[in-house]
Amino acid sequence: MAWRNGGRGSTNVQSGRGPARSRNPRSARAIPITTEEPNLNASAQLAAAVVPAAGRGERLGPGAPKALRELGGVPLLVHAVRALARSRAVGLVVVCAPPDGVAEVVSLLDSHGLDGKDVRVVPGGASRQESVRLGLAAVPAGTRVVLVHDAARPLVPVEVVDAVAAAVRAGAAAVVPAVPLADTVKRVEPQPSGPEPVLDTPDRSTLRAVQTPQGFDLPGLVAAHERALAEGAEVTDDAGLIERFGGRVVVVPGHEEAFKVTRPLDLVLAEAVLARRRATDGY
Repeated sequence: MAWRNGGRGSTNVQSGRGPARSRNPRSARAIPITTEEPNLNASAQLAAAVVPAAGRGERLGPGAPKALRELGGVPLLVHAVRALARSRAVGLVVVCAPPDGVAEVVSLLDSHGLDGKDVRVVPGGASRQESVRLGLAAVPAGTRVVLVHDAARPLVPVEVVDAVAAAVRAGAAAVVPAVPLADTVKRVEPQPSGPEPVLDTPDRSTLRAVQTPQGFDLPGLVAAHERALAEGAEVTDDAGLIERFGGRVVVVPGHEEAFKVTRPLDLVLAEAVLARRRATDGY
């Protein structure tokens, strides 16, 4: 696993204790770092994946940043990066860490080992959208397919990652995995307090709950982020940027285990899913 701080359009990352130290090339998990960018498209159309992990995740409760909370003794971020690394469609993973925690994230991921994958850690931004934009700057020019994955979705199956990447390679400009809704949905008029009036009930059969990784044609996503920055546009996911600027987004089947760990109850469910996987699959 080759660790690199920064990337195209970024500067070398330093910790508060001085210049960042290079990895020992004789480490069991590290390989010598070259100055050349890997050619991800030499033998196959490999995707790069960007993982924004700079947020605090306040809804999960006080403590460490959400991406560093543990699931089965392993941080959510490590699970998420491993999920991407398992896919043969992915050749590079870029992790967007808290700006003051880059060295910590490098050390954390290195200690868990991800041999055979190129993993880079760059400083993230004040928002998810800014973190993704900074992460895209570390993706080598010439890469065609980019995936954006939430660090808080640690259990996404590799089949979902593969399906999203394949759909982009087949010509889709933007792809999201999604699952049908189990509950009836009501559109309401938000109120500061008290009951909220119902405006209507959308047809549930036309609605989907969107997950990640979301897949994109890299130049198109970079252009959308640049335009959003210029116009001050803010959305909750990257597919929303493509939609906002007139692009077409398509859906592929997601998976019930690709849920987002946002609240304490989600962590309980994730622990149960992980325990089942470890008992049956040697996960």
